[in-house]
Order: sequence, then structure tokens, then C-alpha cells
Amino acid sequence: MQPAVAIVDTPLSVDAALAAVAHAGAGGVVVFVGAVRDHDHAGGVAQAVQALEYSAHPSADGELERVVGEVAKAHPGVRLAAQHRTGSLQIGDLAVVVAAAAAHRDEAFVAARRLIDDLKAQVPIWKHQTFADGSEEWVGLP
Repeated sequence: MQPAVAIVDTPLSVDAALAAVAHAGAGGVVVFVGAVRDHDHAGGVAQAVQALEYSAHPSADGELERVVGEVAKAHPGVRLAAQHRTGSLQIGDLAVVVAAAAAHRDEAFVAARRLIDDLKAQVPIWKHQTFADGSEEWVGLP
């Protein structure tokens, strides 16, 4: 089973994220799954994605731990999980999974939303996509 907070080069599991946050007091559990889609809007124009690869800076694991810790501190009592994949992914593969479990659904929704937003904004993970026309794009570079 994958750790609750991890950057891995193997397929992600929604079940593992759910298991990581499960507890008897959880009345609300929220899961966000980011999957590789067959298109993107590079330069504002929809283009067919042919290949996609995620890369992570060596500091990414620590940054993900930090982000999860900050969200947990802001939302006491909410259990969190966050996993991001690296390497070559195919259309439909899971790229990111976050989960939040809390006594009430609103707490879980708010914490899960902050977790995915902060992860995307702060953790140094970059997406390299190749489009059907042969053009390429990096997403998330500083």
C-alpha cells in the first residue's frame, strides 16, 4: 500500500487514499482524482495530447509533506492524503489523488479543495506534454 503522502512512479490508488484517511469519526470523506485527459488548451487553443510525463524536483516530497502539514494545521481533526504520480502516463491514468475525511462534509470539502490547490501551486512537479501536431509544452515550471 502506498503512503498517505507520496510522490510515486507507480499507478495511484483511490482505495489507498480512502484507507489512509478512514476513521470512525468521519462523517464526510472527499476524494479528488486528477486524470490525464486527451486534450489541453495550450496557448488557449484545444489540442490533442499524444504523450504526457510528470517530473518532480528532488525537494518535491518534502514540499508535499509541508503542504499537507499546513492544510492539516488549518483544518484540525481532518485526516488528509495526497499522492502524485511521476513518469510517463497514458490517457485516463491517475495523475493525482487527494482525500480528506472529517466529522462533517463541509470540513472535508474545504480541506480537500485547499489541499489540491496548494499542491498544484506549491509542490515542484512539472508536466511535459506532447501534442498530436508534434508541438510540446511544459506546465508548472517556475
